[in-house]
Amino acid sequence: AESCGKCIPCRAGGKRMLEILTRICEGKGEREDLERIRKIAAGMESGALCALGQLTPGPVMAALRYFEHEFIAHIEDKRCEAGSCETLAPARCLNACPAGVDVPSYVSLVAEGKYANALEIHRERNPFAMICGRVCPAFCETSCRRGDIDEPVAIRSIKRFMADHEVKRPWKPERLGEPKKEKVAVVGSGPAGLTSALRLAQMGYPVTVFEALPVPGGMMAVGIPEYRLPRDVLAHEIDNIRRAGVEILCNKALGRDFTVEDLMNGQGYKSIVLAIGAHKSMRLGIPGEDREGVYQGVDFLRDVALGNVPDLTGKRIAVVGGGNVAIDAARTALRLGASEVHVVYRRTRQDMPAYKEEIEAAEEEGVIYHYLSNPVRVLGPAKVNAIEVQHQELGEFDRSGRRRPVPVQGSEFPLAVDRLIPAIGQQPDSACADVPGIEFNRNATFRVGKELATSRPGVFAAGDAVSGPASLIEAVAQGNRVAKVVDAYLRTGEIERFVPALDVHLPALTWEMEDYGEAARIKPAFLEAKVRKTNFQEVELAHKAQAIREECKRCLRCDLEWQESRERARQQQAAEKTAAVGG
Repeated sequence: AESCGKCIPCRAGGKRMLEILTRICEGKGEREDLERIRKIAAGMESGALCALGQLTPGPVMAALRYFEHEFIAHIEDKRCEAGSCETLAPARCLNACPAGVDVPSYVSLVAEGKYANALEIHRERNPFAMICGRVCPAFCETSCRRGDIDEPVAIRSIKRFMADHEVKRPWKPERLGEPKKEKVAVVGSGPAGLTSALRLAQMGYPVTVFEALPVPGGMMAVGIPEYRLPRDVLAHEIDNIRRAGVEILCNKALGRDFTVEDLMNGQGYKSIVLAIGAHKSMRLGIPGEDREGVYQGVDFLRDVALGNVPDLTGKRIAVVGGGNVAIDAARTALRLGASEVHVVYRRTRQDMPAYKEEIEAAEEEGVIYHYLSNPVRVLGPAKVNAIEVQHQELGEFDRSGRRRPVPVQGSEFPLAVDRLIPAIGQQPDSACADVPGIEFNRNATFRVGKELATSRPGVFAAGDAVSGPASLIEAVAQGNRVAKVVDAYLRTGEIERFVPALDVHLPALTWEMEDYGEAARIKPAFLEAKVRKTNFQEVELAHKAQAIREECKRCLRCDLEWQESRERARQQQAAEKTAAVGG
C-alpha cells in the first residue's frame, strides 16, 4: 500500500509475497512457496530502488529463518501452532491440544448434561479421558481465550467429571474398518503404544502389544504415583483397549524375550510400532554417585508402583531435579515415612518444568526446596550420609530459553541425607532395540522420518522413544498418527503424508453467554496436606455436577465464530465468482 510503484521489485514483489503468505495462512500453501518467498525477497532486496522495497522482506525472512517449522506446519499439517490463523484454528483450545480433541464441543455437551455424547467426541482423538482428566498438563487451558478476560475454563476438571460419570458404562470401541489379515505388533503399552494399538484394531488389524513390565500402562502405571492417578482408573481405561480386540502380553521384553527379527520373520507380523518409552534415568555424573543409597528417580517410582517399596521410615531424602519425576519422587518419599525431603534444583522456582500445582502441593506437604543449588559430590564412607551442594547464579540464556546456572566458587555446603534420588531426566533404553537397520539419535531416541518411520522398512516408532520425555497427551497424538501411517503402509507399501482431519462437531449454543460474563472459575479441592501425605489416596477431589455444568458455560464457544467466519468467506468467494462470470 505504501509503495510508490516506480519499480517492479517493490510494487509487484511485495504484492506477490503477501499473496503467498496469505495462502499459507489459509492452509492452501505448498512447500515450493517457501522457495518462492526466498527468491522474491532476494529480488526485492537487490532490485528495489529505495529502502522501503529493500527492507520490506526483512521481517518475513527472519520469521522464515527462525520459525520455518511453523510455515511447514501450516503447509503440511494444515495447523497453526500459535492458533492465530482463523481458517486453521477453530478454537485456541482445540488447536493447542496435541491430539486435536474437539474441546468446545464436548464442553458444550457437558453443559447440557449429555455426558455420554461428550465422552464419545473426546474418545475420537483421545481414549484416555479419565486419565487425562487427572494428569494432563492441559495445554488447552493455557490457550483458552477466556483466560484473556479472567481465568481459563477448567477444562481438565470438566473432562474428569464427564469420564467418571460414565465409568459404569463399559466402552467397546467401534470397529471402523473391515477385518484385515496383516498382523501388527506394538512394543510398549504406554499411552503411545496403547493408542496406536486401539486405532489399528478399530481399522480391523489383529494387534498384539508386548510389554516388558509385569503390568500394562508404561509410565502411566509405574511413573505416575497412585495419589495422582488411581490404579483402578488406569485399569478401567486399559480394559477399554482390550475390548477393541487388542491382545496385551506382559513380561515380554524386546531384546530379552524376542527381537524385531523374530516378530517380522518368525511370527509373521507385517509391521511393528516401537513405543518403548523413556525409562532409563540420566546420571548426575558426580563423584560418589555409585554409593549405596543412591536411587534413580524412575527406578524408585517404578519399584513403589510394583510393590517393591523401600523402607524410608525416618530417613532424610534428597531429590535432585525440577521436573515431574522429581516432585513425584519427593511426595512419594514423604508418604513412605521419610522424616525430611529436600528438592535440590540448580535453577529458580520459575524455571522448574514440573507442574506448578504439583510444586505447590509438595511444599504444602513439607518438602523443602533448595533453589540455585546443585550437588557436586556424594559423601559417605560406604553408604550415602550427605551430599556436597554448590550454590549457583544465573548467567547467559541457553538454548532452552532459560538463563544458564553458573557455579559460585567457594559456596559449597554439606546437606545431611540418608538417600539420594537423582531425577534429572530420562531417555529410551536403545540397547533393547539395537538391531540392524534401525538408527538412533545421539540422545538415544529413534531416528525417524516425518511420518514416524524408522530406517527399517515396516518398523515405526512413537511416543517418548521418538520425542524424548514428553506429556501423555503428546504420546497419544503420536499414537493416533503412527496408526494412520502404518495403515497406509500396509495397504500401499508407501509412507504417506498424514494430515489430521479438522473435525469440529459444532453443537448449538444453549445458554446466554452474557449471563456468564462475570462467572468465576471453579477452584480445585484437595485432601488436607496433613492427611494426604500419610497415604496414597487420590489428592484432588471431584466437583459436583452442577458446578461442572456452570463452569462449562464460561466457555466462549470460539468454534462458532470460526464457523461464521468460514461461512462469510464462502459467501464472499461465491459472490466474486458470480461477479466474474457476469462480467
